[in-house]
Amino acid sequence: MATPLKDTVTPADTLDRLDIRLGRVLSAEPAPGTPKPAYRLSVDFGRYGVRTSVGRFTGHTPQELIGTQVLGVLNFEPRPVGDTVSDVLILGVQFTGAPSGDATPLTPAREAKLGSKVF
Repeated sequence: MATPLKDTVTPADTLDRLDIRLGRVLSAEPAPGTPKPAYRLSVDFGRYGVRTSVGRFTGHTPQELIGTQVLGVLNFEPRPVGDTVSDVLILGVQFTGAPSGDATPLTPAREAKLGSKVF
């Protein structure tokens, strides 16, 4: 069942405050110590550096994720996830029929420059 839409907001209060950029997955491996299966991803954001993320993208094999361009929020506070500090949130959507939180990453329709800003 679909959830209701949230309240209307302005871009200045929301999207303009988020630093969402394009990166490329360099590595993907099982994340140790997480409560549910997840991967620890190493993601290259070009001039913004290589960042670490822990995400529940386990509907993919690590080999499917490596080399994929993904969208990440770079200005969220780092947080511990299992035994890893996740310093970027990779955006994704839930797989159809998958348990809540099991996701596939958002990717651009075409290759683009690493570090490019989402607008």
